[in-house]
Amino acid sequence: MGLITGLCTFVYHLPQIYKWLLKPYYISSVFMTVAFLLVRKAPGLCEYLATQREDGNSCDFDWRELEILMFLGAIVMMKNRRAITMEQHIGNLFLFSKVTNVILFFRLDIRLGILYLALCVAFVMTCKPPLYMGPEYIKYFSDKTIDEELQRDSRVTWIVEFYANWSSDCQSFAPVFADLSLKYNCAGLRFGKVDIGRYGEVSESYRVSTSPLAKQLPSLVLFQEGRELMRRPMVDSKARAVSWTFSEENIIREFNLNELFQKSKKLNKIRGLKEEEEEKSGVQPEEVSDELHPESNNLEPPTESKKDQ
Repeated sequence: MGLITGLCTFVYHLPQIYKWLLKPYYISSVFMTVAFLLVRKAPGLCEYLATQREDGNSCDFDWRELEILMFLGAIVMMKNRRAITMEQHIGNLFLFSKVTNVILFFRLDIRLGILYLALCVAFVMTCKPPLYMGPEYIKYFSDKTIDEELQRDSRVTWIVEFYANWSSDCQSFAPVFADLSLKYNCAGLRFGKVDIGRYGEVSESYRVSTSPLAKQLPSLVLFQEGRELMRRPMVDSKARAVSWTFSEENIIREFNLNELFQKSKKLNKIRGLKEEEEEKSGVQPEEVSDELHPESNNLEPPTESKKDQ
């Protein structure tokens, strides 16, 4: 049953996987992942490699290499239990496969190990994971606009993601946050992002550490009336983030998105009916003082650039 489910999942995501593989980062990662397999099986080369097999066949894996590969599979399965997107699953596979290849190459030949390690360093320095560029309804803040926007209208609820482009966790979470913005964004419930890797002052002002040891990236913060009400992940007394899974279900539940969205839709409907009555009576529409202030029923796209980098 598990095999059938996995196969169906692979077929469902096949168009997306095909699109990923066309990008230089993923093409290079695939070759780096299978590098040891290609070397060990390459005709004309594998005959000269060392082996611990009893039959002396140097073109096949020996028992120690099989143990290392099995251990790799176990580690990837354990890490992927907490992965929530396809990018995270593939990212874990690429990362631990490269580490395993380093061990295997150094065990096979120190010269091959040094060469592969140098390729890994060059890959990390020159090839970055592609940023999410899909559809979203998110406003990107800078250090000069975030305070002003959050305090512009106290009746608008904001969910703001504090992220950094160098963080792999933030890159994996980007499609999830974008999907939530498409489902729940409305006049009284808005979604925003700010790159604290670029704007250090924002990091200090909102107490979100960019240190990899703190594990606070990404951080989601709920603002109402310009004040912070809650954030995930929470931070303990040692300024370290409490473990929390950034899945769509967890965010909807923790931040009460369904309730906030329905409340905002109800206010939009009340405001629309009131404006219609005032137009019929010839009275100039007045400002509605509701708990959430809908700006308009048909929102215009944000004026900021989609990727403020």
